[in-house]
Amino acid sequence: MNYRRIPLLTCLLFMLALPAGSRAATPTPDAEPDSMSRSMERIDQVTVTARRTPNRVTSGVAVQTISGETLSKLGVQNMADAVRRFAGANVKDYGGVGGLKTVSVRNMGASHTGVSYDGAPVSNCQGGQIDIGRFSLDNVSMLSLAIGQDENLLQPAKLYASAAVLNIMTNTPHFRDGHNSAFRFQVKGGSFGYVSPTLRWWQRIGDNVRTSLDGTFLRADGNYPFTLVNGKYVTKERRNNSAIDSWHGEANLYYTLPDRSELQLKGYYFYSKRGLPGSVTLYNPVSTETLWDKNGFVQLKYKKSFSPRWELQAIGKYNYSWNKDQELGPEFAGGIYRDYHTQQEYYLSATGLYRPSSYLTFALAQDGVINTLNSTIYECPYPRRYTSLTAFTARWQKGVVRATGSLVNTYITERVKFGDRPKDVSRLSPSLSVNVQPWSREMLFIRAMYKNTFRTPTFNDLYYDRLGSRVLRPEKANEYDLGVTWSKALFPWMDYFSVTVDGYYNTVTDKLVAFPTTYAWKMANYGKVRITGLDVTLATSVSFPHDINLTLSAAYTLQRAIDVTDPTSKSYKHQLPYTPRHSGNVGATVETPWVTVGYSIVGVGERYCLSQNIPVNRIDGYAEHTLTLSRELSFRNFGLTLRGELINITDKHYEVIKYYPMPGRSWRLTAAVSF
Repeated sequence: MNYRRIPLLTCLLFMLALPAGSRAATPTPDAEPDSMSRSMERIDQVTVTARRTPNRVTSGVAVQTISGETLSKLGVQNMADAVRRFAGANVKDYGGVGGLKTVSVRNMGASHTGVSYDGAPVSNCQGGQIDIGRFSLDNVSMLSLAIGQDENLLQPAKLYASAAVLNIMTNTPHFRDGHNSAFRFQVKGGSFGYVSPTLRWWQRIGDNVRTSLDGTFLRADGNYPFTLVNGKYVTKERRNNSAIDSWHGEANLYYTLPDRSELQLKGYYFYSKRGLPGSVTLYNPVSTETLWDKNGFVQLKYKKSFSPRWELQAIGKYNYSWNKDQELGPEFAGGIYRDYHTQQEYYLSATGLYRPSSYLTFALAQDGVINTLNSTIYECPYPRRYTSLTAFTARWQKGVVRATGSLVNTYITERVKFGDRPKDVSRLSPSLSVNVQPWSREMLFIRAMYKNTFRTPTFNDLYYDRLGSRVLRPEKANEYDLGVTWSKALFPWMDYFSVTVDGYYNTVTDKLVAFPTTYAWKMANYGKVRITGLDVTLATSVSFPHDINLTLSAAYTLQRAIDVTDPTSKSYKHQLPYTPRHSGNVGATVETPWVTVGYSIVGVGERYCLSQNIPVNRIDGYAEHTLTLSRELSFRNFGLTLRGELINITDKHYEVIKYYPMPGRSWRLTAAVSF
């Protein structure tokens, strides 16, 4: 396959979908005449809100959801804290507001987790891992984690190719009766010099156009106290070089065309300057490393329903990412070290959906991607990667059975300015999920899923100075899941009660690890991993008299992730680093006409920082408690929201990553005015 033909595949999908519109205009023999077509009138858009169960019990794969409103009531501080509340998600947090935060689902590695922002994939070809810490929760309407793939068939091929997808959906403009604009100003302040003002403006322009502007500034000193334990010696220390200044701006335009198709244009910009506090070893908490990040993208999404049988979605995106890493020290020439990295991505995606009958649906997705890297690292070959992703999906649903099967074809080729280039990659990845409802009157479902995925070596894996290797093979993964879901309102005063139980078995082969050689460390396909586990979620909502409502949720993960690479190794069948056997969380929200109280606990069991599970490598478990009090006041022309949060009430000192201490007890106050 010639890489120059990649964009033509996207055009071909458009050509296949366009005739569907003309065919839809001609009634089929079994189509019913539209007797009301001449008398239909257009009505204004209406926003409807209602209670819903937080997890999708009818889904053929494990999908967990949390609304932005729920996150706010529980006092969740950032995206990493939110993702920790999903069963099976393991977040690596290097501490503080500005610390890097990555997510691995069911321990397959952060590079196997896809991130979607308003339906478009987010990527990082240099490191392969997305820092979810740069996404703000202030504008999030819904957060979901799909293990396997989401039930939505009208999605890009890149999301079909991921082992799990974290989907971030932002708020869309909605207005009170008779209003064409809405404003919201919010300011947060808290411990360790934390201040973050946010401004939002929604505007309606005519009947078909809505716009939104969001801007956020964040700064914090981050120099929190912590306890350093070294054998029998215990000292009080303070984190340093943890300051952060960041800006986030986002502009959206939503346009409903005369044919009722939808167009969304999004512009996004993020800038941050943050100190990287580094590890605390041998009583040396000093760090001089600073990281600057700039990221901006423009994406356009078009969605069209030609008829009840034919739908089309197209996405175009340009992404620019730049960062500078600087560190001071006598070990560097001139006393200073600097590295610059610039990534660019050009992305096109088109997905067509066809329903030939009421019980059969087909979807075809085609993506074309070009990624480039310019870097000051020694002998950077300035790689350019061309990727074609094609996903074909079929869903059959009849009676109590629903089955969905997908086949994803990936083709990758690279060009470099000098030196050897890696071999082309061509691979087919199948998946299958089945969902059975034994009794039509009971919301009880049994589901099973298999998915095969792989992840390509990143630019760092291939080209990084002395460490990279250009003969690496893709890292392969297999997922197996068997689960039961059930939901029912057990009593008249109970809105719902839902439970999901999923047992899973995953394997990862050709795992990419840094492996010691004679002269230096090199990336190599060396590891084999076997993962077994159990995810359980519970949720319920109960209504009491006097407009009092209680919402409870809980998630628990039992996981055994072991290294089965070399039977002669000292770490053979030991738990993988930073993988707890037990983890979970509990959240409770009590809503009253006077105040809303939220309380949550996140607990993680003991882990090990290195491959050998010996006492010197052990990291103690922890439980973090958070209490939130909030009150919403409505006045004639504006609304006022007040919220106070007490985080880590017990002042538990713990580490997520060894030698990177996390903050102890802290507080935060929030005030927001909407008009």
